[in-house]
Amino acid sequence: MARPKLAVWKFASCDGCQLTLLDCEDELLDIAGQIDIAHFLEATSSIDKGPYDISLVEGSITTSHDAHRIQEIRKNSRTLITIGACATAGGIQALRNFADVEAFTRSVYAHPEFIDTLDTSTAIADHVPVDFELRGCPVSKHQLLELITATLAGRKPHVSRASQCTECKLSGTVCVMVAHGTPCLGPVTQAGCGNLCPSHGRGCYGCFGPKENPNPAALTGHLAALGMARAELRDFYRSFNAGAPDFETESRSHE
Repeated sequence: MARPKLAVWKFASCDGCQLTLLDCEDELLDIAGQIDIAHFLEATSSIDKGPYDISLVEGSITTSHDAHRIQEIRKNSRTLITIGACATAGGIQALRNFADVEAFTRSVYAHPEFIDTLDTSTAIADHVPVDFELRGCPVSKHQLLELITATLAGRKPHVSRASQCTECKLSGTVCVMVAHGTPCLGPVTQAGCGNLCPSHGRGCYGCFGPKENPNPAALTGHLAALGMARAELRDFYRSFNAGAPDFETESRSHE
């Protein structure tokens, strides 16, 4: 019986989520024994033509060429999964969505007429149907392994949609916002990082994007009470997941 074909694709991104897959090391060897890695340029120059059973897509759509390329990948993929903040929300490059890209291009490049780029950086799901989105900047190794093994087994991955605050409570971390007045996106951010920043006394930066029903307006009221100005509140939601709809809407409300 033929093994499932796996393809890993890159769009506008830093490659961090693909590196997370390579960092799986021993676990990756076990996975490799159950699938054929047909396309993964970060790991091998060997390319096997599709169609593919599973496609993992990293990166956002920032050029018209990529907007066309993702359509072709979708046609050749039985299951398409986006991994990371760039693929699921446009990434840090979605900051362009709030700016004049043409003005930036003129300022940065000696010959801006040669630059072909879109005015926005958007998630893969804005262009094609996506079967599952795995959040994070970068994604969690453990969640990525769960995602791949669940997909191979034909079941839904067990990925928490609870808030980062849940991870803080489970690990016994004192709330940095309550105890020290440190601005934190934890109440509106999906869990997944393993409580990285709060465990070191820093507020959450929202790397895993909005949780289910995040209600950022309620958090904003508390942050304003802590003394954050309107411009600070606007920028607070503009980081790795600036293009995520819940964060973008809240950010724009403070312009």
